[in-house]
Amino acid sequence: MSDTDRIEKAVVLRASRARVWRAISDAAEFGTWFGVGLEGPFVAGATTRGRITHLGYEHLTCEIQVARIDAERHLAFRWHPYAVDPAVDYSAEPTTLVEFTIDDTSGATMLTITESGFDRLPPERRDEAFRRTDGGWTIQAGNIERHVAAS
Repeated sequence: MSDTDRIEKAVVLRASRARVWRAISDAAEFGTWFGVGLEGPFVAGATTRGRITHLGYEHLTCEIQVARIDAERHLAFRWHPYAVDPAVDYSAEPTTLVEFTIDDTSGATMLTITESGFDRLPPERRDEAFRRTDGGWTIQAGNIERHVAAS
């Protein structure tokens, strides 16, 4: 695996494991901090989609294919990263794998967000997808931190 195939972000959340799990595994709550209005629950083997709610991106739909759910430990899904051009059909491209892993850490909860598979993307968009997604996960780590702290 190359340096450009995998993004990993870790954030210590001042919330219980159960609270963090709810924030990532409940599709409606996930959508609140992530910025997407998802239309259905997260179910292993199923796809859910919804409109992105971030300013300037409301015309886009996010599609998440849930790969694995291990209660209060791990949630994984596949998607097309940085799929923001409405004129492009991304469905023929490989997806990346996004994983949320929860661990206990002294009085808090460690959330690790990993996304891998960028080296399989078409060369003409690989670098920008990696760079934009890396920055996006930095923002999303802050979003979930604020979200679980507020409730």
